[in-house]
Amino acid sequence: MAGTLLLSPQPLTLPKFSVSTKKPLINSQRATKLVTRASATEKNDDKSNDDKGFIPFGFVTDNPSSRSAIQLPETPAQDGNVGQMLYRIEDKGKEYGSYIKSGKFRWFVRETGSPQSRRGTVVFLHGAPTQSYSYRVVMSQMSDAGFHCFAPDWIGFGFSDKPQPGYGFDYTEKEFHEELDKLLDVLGVKSLFFLVVQGFLVGSYGLTWALKNPSKISKLAILNTPLTVSSPIPGLFQKLRIPLFGEFTSQNAVMAERFIEAGSPYVLKLEKADVYRLPYLSSSGPGFALLEAARKINFRDISSQIADGFASGRWDKPILIAWGIADKYLPQSVAEEFQKGNPNSVELELIEGAGHMPQEDWPEKVVDALKRFL
Repeated sequence: MAGTLLLSPQPLTLPKFSVSTKKPLINSQRATKLVTRASATEKNDDKSNDDKGFIPFGFVTDNPSSRSAIQLPETPAQDGNVGQMLYRIEDKGKEYGSYIKSGKFRWFVRETGSPQSRRGTVVFLHGAPTQSYSYRVVMSQMSDAGFHCFAPDWIGFGFSDKPQPGYGFDYTEKEFHEELDKLLDVLGVKSLFFLVVQGFLVGSYGLTWALKNPSKISKLAILNTPLTVSSPIPGLFQKLRIPLFGEFTSQNAVMAERFIEAGSPYVLKLEKADVYRLPYLSSSGPGFALLEAARKINFRDISSQIADGFASGRWDKPILIAWGIADKYLPQSVAEEFQKGNPNSVELELIEGAGHMPQEDWPEKVVDALKRFL
């Protein structure tokens, strides 16, 4: 696997009168995998440091990789205020994208390839709390292979509109489905297309949309997504459902990047983390959109719909599950259980070295799997 092996990372502790200026040890082409090989004594020392040290963003995730991902500037003043940070990153992360008006809302949609692409159209749908940016490399390589690709940011996420709940959009499953239908019409996606889905919440809504629109889909590819009632619910979504504490959690600007790292064997490079952070840093809108969506969804009910709807006798179109086996949210057993429900239609391909977001962790392997399947 690509990457540099590191010994057990020590929690970041800020000195009383100065800030360390060491650069983070993240120099590999991909983000670095962390492996713990500490002795019993070192583990006890780590525990002591964990108890006493100050760990930034510790309330978001206890993933050790997040601690070493903290980027320290040469001097504290380099970070500046929020306005200066926005100025530094405001133009990042919009590769292949443009704004599309659909109904009352403006979507941000990435597109590669052309309608004349010989191998057909692929629509990529992301999960929460991320955005279509995660598909940028996959889309580029898939268009090179002859596919026409679209990847929208769901309403409330990424660079798309984030309407205030109660004013034209309430972040329910039904509304997400209706707006996606309108968008596909505007994009001119009318013939059979390939659908690729990944992630929690809106990712699950992508699958329930497929169940209601089987006639529009040629083949379905699923990256790590809750597929059965046994699928665990990450702590982030549980926290968002707690009154008051959920409001506080939703306004954490580094929520998305820490969620990605907590489900992956890697840490994000700073330039990638900037993009996932940008919507939440720009306004309170994305956080409150996520908060509303997380409180409206019934995770168990949606997972039950997915497991039953794609079972044998109810779904007969080809399904590929490309599963990152290092996912810290969803175990491999979820994918295996789902496959057993419809073994004639479901093909399972395991992706080593990838976590919850295979398209971000190892896009080349995802592309290889999709090209073989599609």
